[in-house]
Amino acid sequence: MRRRRKILPNKDVGASIGLGQLSGGRHGGDPLLDGNACGYRLWGRANDLIARAADVCLKEGRRLVLCVRDTPFSRIHLENMLRVQQAGAVIMPAIPSFYHQPKTIDDLVAQYVYRVLAQMALPQEQMYRWEGQAKAKAREV
Repeated sequence: MRRRRKILPNKDVGASIGLGQLSGGRHGGDPLLDGNACGYRLWGRANDLIARAADVCLKEGRRLVLCVRDTPFSRIHLENMLRVQQAGAVIMPAIPSFYHQPKTIDDLVAQYVYRVLAQMALPQEQMYRWEGQAKAKAREV
């Protein structure tokens, strides 16, 4: 079954995704600026669709994965991320992994995307999974 995707204007806070009317029980934001990802929870209001959809996920107990890209993090960013995490979100900075020995930039990006989707409980067959040091060394040979 193929799902349809909609592109919605960020100013449309009345869109269905901002009103909790979507099925699936999860939402991911990638990449998000720290202001969108974390700042809205500090004040308890959502001024745009990204923040509104994230707020709805948290208040309805849905899975929310926030992919924060802007670094370095200031103390304010870190405190806001902690508050959002305490409210139930998963904070997943856009940090590449190297344990799967990527050969290209696409390999780095794909593994990160697989990890984000796995956090959203969407099965990822191609995602590299660590199987221990012995298997990693055997693969090097």
